[in-house]
Amino acid sequence: MLNHLVFTVIAQDRPGLVERLADAIEQAGGNWVESSMARLGGEFAGIVSVEIQDDAIDNLHAHFDSLLTDGIAITLRSDVHNNEDPTGKAAHLDLVSQDHPGILRQITRVLTRHGVSIEHLETAVVAGSMSGERLFKATADLRLPDGMEPTELSEALQATAADMMADLNLVE
Repeated sequence: MLNHLVFTVIAQDRPGLVERLADAIEQAGGNWVESSMARLGGEFAGIVSVEIQDDAIDNLHAHFDSLLTDGIAITLRSDVHNNEDPTGKAAHLDLVSQDHPGILRQITRVLTRHGVSIEHLETAVVAGSMSGERLFKATADLRLPDGMEPTELSEALQATAADMMADLNLVE
């Protein structure tokens, strides 16, 4: 039977990490399906999904164990494949604010209160173009619960953004 596995990987950034991981998956008989990876603070981190036959899972674990001895940490999170297509409307959020603690907590609190799921999130602190002040930027792909209109979420987010003096844009 074909299994769908999801795992995280983290290691000190260096050339060849993704190749080593891809090689381990291929050598075990797996198929790399999708991933999201990035270099953050000198570390390389990612999440990967693979498809692999039942009888090859132990072989995959053995290959992952060999990577661990080289400082590449892999954590298996799931072996259950969820075929359900997401329901509800999709929306995209862009946020820019002067950097200060708690920005993401305030925004995610609104999302949670409205039952919104984050499908993809990227954040960064960058220097402002004119003043050089630190700006917090976030972009997120969201999935709204069934029946919720983006305007309803936008109004709730705008109220929070106004309190933070942040620029926020939500589009369907």
